[in-house]
Amino acid sequence: MAVPKKRTSTSKKKIRKNFWKKKAYWTALKAFSLAQSIFTGNSKSFISNK
Repeated sequence: MAVPKKRTSTSKKKIRKNFWKKKAYWTALKAFSLAQSIFTGNSKSFISNK
């Protein structure tokens, strides 16, 4: 089993966490944007039966 050799610094931990949060934020924003375009009927990338 892999075990870290030294303690990760607080700043490095925060950087990694913020990167992870930013990735989740952009994914949610894309999903919301797609949902809006489907709802209004302006979607060009998603085909749905109405």
